[in-house]
Amino acid sequence: MSKIVQAFLTGVFITFIFDFLIFLGIKENYIDFYKIDLYYNIHFADNQNIFIYLLFSAFFGYLVSYIDSNKIKLPILIFFFTASLATLIPQIGNALGAGFFMQKNQIFKSKRYTFTGDVYYIGRTNITFYDYDLQKIILLKKEELIP
Repeated sequence: MSKIVQAFLTGVFITFIFDFLIFLGIKENYIDFYKIDLYYNIHFADNQNIFIYLLFSAFFGYLVSYIDSNKIKLPILIFFFTASLATLIPQIGNALGAGFFMQKNQIFKSKRYTFTGDVYYIGRTNITFYDYDLQKIILLKKEELIP
């Protein structure tokens, strides 16, 4: 029983490192590129999928603890580490961030205005939005929008 717990905790730690690198690349090359006012910890915490995280934790825990052959283990870990580091390359980090967060051709309405453009990021209270008419990035407060 303790080996199962140890394997899972090892997987959690390894997955955390890979996850951290992925979100760091997105933060550096997407969030900062569009000057979205967002604290890294909120970005990291709000955009986690617990099921995917637990699945990878179990996978890496099993891989490290139960697979004895380094010929199998090392290439898989090196592949995932390299893929995580790849998000630090500006084009890859920006493309991944856009895939996660950008929504093209969206329409939002408030009591006074209609906004048409691209959503760059939906936060807890604000939506970072590129308005086609204004041709600039604006912040929309969620509570002021009509559903």
